[in-house]
Amino acid sequence: MMLKNLRILILSGLVAVAGVGSHGLAAWAQAPAAQANDGQDAQARADLAKLLKGKQFREVQSKVDDGVVTLTGSVPEYFDKVDAEKRAKKSPAVVSVVNQIVVAGPEVSDPELGQKLAGKLAYDPEGYGTIAFDALTVGVQQGVVTVGGFVVDPRDHDSAIALISTYPGVKGLVDHIQVAPPSPNDDRIRRTVAQAIYGYPIFTKYAINPVKPIRIIVLNGNVTLVGQVETQSDKEAAFIRANGVPGVFKVTNDLQVAGANEK
Repeated sequence: MMLKNLRILILSGLVAVAGVGSHGLAAWAQAPAAQANDGQDAQARADLAKLLKGKQFREVQSKVDDGVVTLTGSVPEYFDKVDAEKRAKKSPAVVSVVNQIVVAGPEVSDPELGQKLAGKLAYDPEGYGTIAFDALTVGVQQGVVTVGGFVVDPRDHDSAIALISTYPGVKGLVDHIQVAPPSPNDDRIRRTVAQAIYGYPIFTKYAINPVKPIRIIVLNGNVTLVGQVETQSDKEAAFIRANGVPGVFKVTNDLQVAGANEK
């Protein structure tokens, strides 16, 4: 027992000689970790200075604390806000990013922004040859755009997101677009239904329209027709044509007739 007490006294004396109390000892043990964090933050700040170069980021400020970067300030477009976060995450010294950047840009009313984006998306992506098989919806609230609907090709999705992200007046983006899973059978049905409708003489006026006003959504053999036609008889004829395609399980006719809701 005396030997044990002696050891305790010796250890206590060594601590006292070193001038380190119990709280000081804990701080001394934590010092290397704090120094490591300081070094990491310094590296992150150096990386951010390089990564966030460009006139689009000149109003952006960054703060680093234990590897967590907080971005503030403003950028011209929503795309720049997203890009700033992606760039910051490229630094190995960055643990996470809190993006509080505000999108400056022009002020556009929600109805006007929604209408303009819907018009742009109606023609996108014409170059991929899938425009008749995509159907997107757009909602805007305080500049934040919520886009939903259905596309066939992942490139169609990326094209729509890129269009919205760089459009003046967009402050934020919520992506609810559904991309069709690969299906040779659905692909066959899409092509056959499109031929049955757009190849029919009374639909020539719709076939020559680059926006393809009758959109054909196919998922697991089920067909949904969306878009707008001129008359009720056109709506009914489109349903009959689609319903006659072999392999189609069900046709849902959500086509709108122009002027039907006007008084």
